[in-house]
Amino acid sequence: MLEKIDLNCDLGEGYTTDALIMPLISSANIACGYHAGGGELMRETIRLALQHDVAIGAHPSFDDRDGFGRREMHLSSDEIYQIVLDQVNTIRKAAEEEGAVLHHVKPHGALYNMAAKDAMVADAISRAIKAIDNSLILYGLPNSASERSAAKLELQFYREVFSDRTYTDQGMLTPRNQPNAMIETTEQSVAQVLQIILHKNLQSTTGQEIPIKADTVCIHGDGENAVVFAQEINRALHQNKITISAIQ
Repeated sequence: MLEKIDLNCDLGEGYTTDALIMPLISSANIACGYHAGGGELMRETIRLALQHDVAIGAHPSFDDRDGFGRREMHLSSDEIYQIVLDQVNTIRKAAEEEGAVLHHVKPHGALYNMAAKDAMVADAISRAIKAIDNSLILYGLPNSASERSAAKLELQFYREVFSDRTYTDQGMLTPRNQPNAMIETTEQSVAQVLQIILHKNLQSTTGQEIPIKADTVCIHGDGENAVVFAQEINRALHQNKITISAIQ
């Protein structure tokens, strides 16, 4: 049986490499203006995704442009619900006006990481998505509060792994402020992606073998090696007869 994987990237954040990355992926998580992007850039990115038949996703975050959405903010459940609702509705409307359909929602940065561990945050995000359109797919970490929340609210969930991040022994992302949190070489990135898809496991920073299943693999669009990673991962997937597709 041939393997199939969605390859996603965080785009519309103001970097000049979006046009180089878009043809290599199958889904795009587009910034909604709270941490980056917004307005005309959001529409330009939607149009670029349409040109390359790439699934369009919302990439909502905390309202934190100065910190690029990577600083934790401790909001109430209702506040988190509202910021997700506002951002997803904004890009959904923009997509519809461009003749596109919104496919998924992937929280950004600190909001994503908090939702992986905190049921309150995860539930607020899932409730907002369900209120807008219960056919939207939620992207998040496997075996997380996000996945449990999606199951509870009967939302489709894509288990997401990262091509450019390392993992702890608990199967969580190594915090960015710790050593070796980022994967810096193309070889290591490609090896991790293939190991996850073909063998359903990965190696933690201490060398532990962690079982993991993935529906989608992320490349960070703001990474220094984003274009090279995207090119080489795309090439490796094709060489291993792994289909790149957002449809699971």
